[in-house]
Amino acid sequence: MVDSLSGRRALVTGASGGIGAAVAEALARAGADLVLSYSAHREDALRAAATAGRMGRIATVLQADLSGPEAGRDLLQRAAESGPVDLLVANAGVGIAQDWDEVDDDLWAHTLAVNTTAPWQMAQAALPGMIERGYGRILFVSSVAALTGGVVGPHYAASKAALHGLLHHLAPRVAPHGVTVNALAPALVAGTRMLPAAEKKGDPADIAAMAVAMLTNPYLTNKVVTLDGGLHPV
Repeated sequence: MVDSLSGRRALVTGASGGIGAAVAEALARAGADLVLSYSAHREDALRAAATAGRMGRIATVLQADLSGPEAGRDLLQRAAESGPVDLLVANAGVGIAQDWDEVDDDLWAHTLAVNTTAPWQMAQAALPGMIERGYGRILFVSSVAALTGGVVGPHYAASKAALHGLLHHLAPRVAPHGVTVNALAPALVAGTRMLPAAEKKGDPADIAAMAVAMLTNPYLTNKVVTLDGGLHPV
């Protein structure tokens, strides 16, 4: 059975990017109201909110630098001030391309803070309310780099692979309470501001369609779903 998202509220991080904006639009079409966070590209996030508004959805935009020590918990708390967060799409990510011998400790720490620690903090803060209400959906936007090592660098691949371990720990513990935890692992996708345009192959709308399919399926949990054009067949 596919869940209706009518009356649900979704927090989508990184909503100013190609994947985030596409996921926000797809969730709005599915009936969800939105809280959209961005780091630096406010106008893009506002456009995503306006798109949802034209569909009759309530869409709030919040700025968040997810590299801070308590940034994930702070964002979740702010998102929940106007209502419960029923769906968490942890999509925001950073990935400055560097080879293994070029990654210093600052770049490593910054990448892990945004890509791993903030999603963990948001999930930890959101889960008690989801469990109490008997409904919740958490989707980590990972990367095929978590499975292959990728082309961005060891810091990025490690930060995304950590999300897989996190979901595998959380999912079986919260499933009895009506909460699902999954990850979506795309390959090269347009509009991410990470890689040269010539190297981008996927369409954000395709990623968004899979995200909504995962978020509306109450029987799907504890899974990493790749969406990569067959780059990493499993």
